[in-house]
Amino acid sequence: MEGFTLLLFFLALLSNVAAATVREAINTVQPISDGQILVSAGETFALGFFSPGNSKNRYVGIWYNKIPTQTVVWVANRNNPLNDSSGVLKLNETGVLVLLNQNKSVIWSSNTTRSAQYPVAKLLDSGNLIVQDGKDLLWQSFDYPVDTILPGQKFGRNLITGLNRYMSSWNSSDDPSQGKYRYQIDISGYPQIVLREGSVKRYRFGSWNGVQFSGVPQLKQNDVTRFSFISDGEELYFRFEHSMRSVIHRMVLTTDGYIKGSYWNNEENKWSLHAQLPVDDCDNYDKCGANAICNITNIPPCSCLDGFVPRTKDIYSSCVRRTSLSCHGDGFVKFSGLKLPDTERSWFNRNISLEDCRILCTKNCSCTAYAALDVSKGPSGCLLWFNDLFDMRELTEVDEDIYIRMARTEIEAIERKQPHKSNILKQEIVFISCVLFIGILILFLTFRIYRRWKTQQKGRKMKLKGDQEKDENVINEDEKEDLELPMFELSTIISATNNFSADNKLGEGGFGSVYKGILDDGGEIAVKRLSKNSRQGLQEFRNEVMHIAKLQHRNLVRLLGYCIQAGEGLLVYEFMPNKSLDSFIFDEKKSMLLDLPRRLLIINGIARGLLYLHQDSRHRIVHRDLKAGNVLLDSEMNPKISDFGLARSFGGNEIEATTKHVVGTYGYLPPEYIIDGAYSTKSDVFSFGVLILEIMSGKRNKGFCHQDNLLAHAWKLFTEGNCYGIVDSTIRDSLNLTAALRSIHVALLCVQLSPDDRPNMSSVVLMLSSESALPQPNLPGFFTSTNLVGDSSSSNSYKQYTNNDMSVSIMSAR
Repeated sequence: MEGFTLLLFFLALLSNVAAATVREAINTVQPISDGQILVSAGETFALGFFSPGNSKNRYVGIWYNKIPTQTVVWVANRNNPLNDSSGVLKLNETGVLVLLNQNKSVIWSSNTTRSAQYPVAKLLDSGNLIVQDGKDLLWQSFDYPVDTILPGQKFGRNLITGLNRYMSSWNSSDDPSQGKYRYQIDISGYPQIVLREGSVKRYRFGSWNGVQFSGVPQLKQNDVTRFSFISDGEELYFRFEHSMRSVIHRMVLTTDGYIKGSYWNNEENKWSLHAQLPVDDCDNYDKCGANAICNITNIPPCSCLDGFVPRTKDIYSSCVRRTSLSCHGDGFVKFSGLKLPDTERSWFNRNISLEDCRILCTKNCSCTAYAALDVSKGPSGCLLWFNDLFDMRELTEVDEDIYIRMARTEIEAIERKQPHKSNILKQEIVFISCVLFIGILILFLTFRIYRRWKTQQKGRKMKLKGDQEKDENVINEDEKEDLELPMFELSTIISATNNFSADNKLGEGGFGSVYKGILDDGGEIAVKRLSKNSRQGLQEFRNEVMHIAKLQHRNLVRLLGYCIQAGEGLLVYEFMPNKSLDSFIFDEKKSMLLDLPRRLLIINGIARGLLYLHQDSRHRIVHRDLKAGNVLLDSEMNPKISDFGLARSFGGNEIEATTKHVVGTYGYLPPEYIIDGAYSTKSDVFSFGVLILEIMSGKRNKGFCHQDNLLAHAWKLFTEGNCYGIVDSTIRDSLNLTAALRSIHVALLCVQLSPDDRPNMSSVVLMLSSESALPQPNLPGFFTSTNLVGDSSSSNSYKQYTNNDMSVSIMSAR
């Protein structure tokens, strides 16, 4: 009897062990209970029960198995959760997956209609859950996306069965039920991918032209990523694939209506964004109305097509023809570099030529425009529009033409704006003759000038040599070798800047003046010239060279070299064509160019640059002068932190230091630095918080108003529950205002009075990019000008005061 009891105990133990093990498949006799998981063969994905965010509801879903942060890519019972852990996922004998609650009621089931003999459910390494009977596929989760599309997954329609594979957002991070945003292929007219909020269009990819979507030039084929749009009469779908299988990619429709392409960054242990749509305000559907085009670099961004005029004085009110069409006397004007108009009411034919397309449009008096359907092997196919043209924007990366119908008089007027071909030929002949004559004259003059220059250069070299010997030993020889940084000749920089011409001057700061230069090879540079009157002079120069020389990050300005000759201290940087951030956010007109998505990208870029300085660079570096004027913008408006003259580095286990000489810019300095001279990475966090508030509000912290500053104002509105009032009026109507309010919340966490309460930059980056709940901030460390340096109306750019024998030098924010 004892032996029998022991046997029963042993069998029960084996049963419990089996229940806790990872499963490879579900069959008709082995269901999955809450607490068990199904794992793909390569252990890439897992399926099981989960509770999202702070929710206590239970769902069956698929997530990445090896990523530490649970990232769900598919949910079975998204609209019908379980309220306890009694759920069971079974496969019945007919091959249907069913999710049962504790009452054995069906909560969710797959819609398999075919009968099966030996069905089995497997999770593939692609993330696809399939039910198959032998080699026959009965059902797959890839046919029913939720908010995520994975590589190789079809996104679109089966025109035979009516299956519609579309994305729909979660309601929130705690609730995977179907949200208000839906992303699908619209098959009214020529197929196009459309984002809708309810029934309202919010954004279009634009139509597929055989190479790319006309509205998304960034989605182009490359060696790593392949995009395809298939239309074969039976199916119509979009798909993306990656050749680098080791890198995990996904495409997600967020709760606030953005499509985000991201990949798992193993080095930073987080999801990194590589594409986001919509990109800017011109991507908002029908931003400018009918027959108008949007250009985000213009102010205002909307303008009418040639041949059209505004319907009203409102720039967003649509455009109408200046001259009515007469049908048989009309012609066509070619427009290039545009996102093609909405194709919902269009007609298309894949099998005719572009010339036949023109003839068809000409004969049909209702036809307003035509374009090629496919440009992959030269223009072919036909796409016709019959009404007003909606939702166009300028995109120079798009290589496609549209031909818009115009009255003959309008065509002649447009042509008159352009030189006639015969006139062009005459102008070219005259131009070439002038060039030859001028060339001969230049050669003669150059020879004379060269001889004179040669004579002067001999004397100049002797002077340079004497001056060089007088230069202070700012950077010793060992440091020069360690820097591995080019040392420019003074003559090269003088030539590049036209001898520091006033016409080349870009700006001026405490260090000195900055000049634009052009090297002999055509490369553009920015040259920072040490002022003879600079207070810290050569020490700042040495400090900047030593700190920034080996820093390499996309959000830090790149130092190309330096020069110490003839009493000159020069730093040579990459040239930033859009200058500094403050020239945009504090300018009434230029600030309109910075829509909300662009401001968010700038904030995230600055955050990543600071994170690199604080955590990932060779030494932990505190910038100590982070402000809008020290953030430069490249040609694509990407932010780059600059000006490291006041930076300090920490070695080993150092995390903070103190100084008796406080330096920095008024409005950005934290209280502990101003009062006690204590600085750390949390000092930069405080400055970053101020910068976020300035970017989001378009207002300076310094001089915000006579009684208050921006931090105090933001804190007051936050405590009143009115963060909306902080946001710049030009971006309040943006699609993703939730992200703006989240950024303001993060900013207030950064500017808390106690440095211990402030998050570090790794936490800040995570908070900005995630949707998790944020802690409540404590009182900020705000100071009014009277608290700190006296009369706020003073225009002095440099002020000093003394506190406990500590010298404080504060520069006003410019």
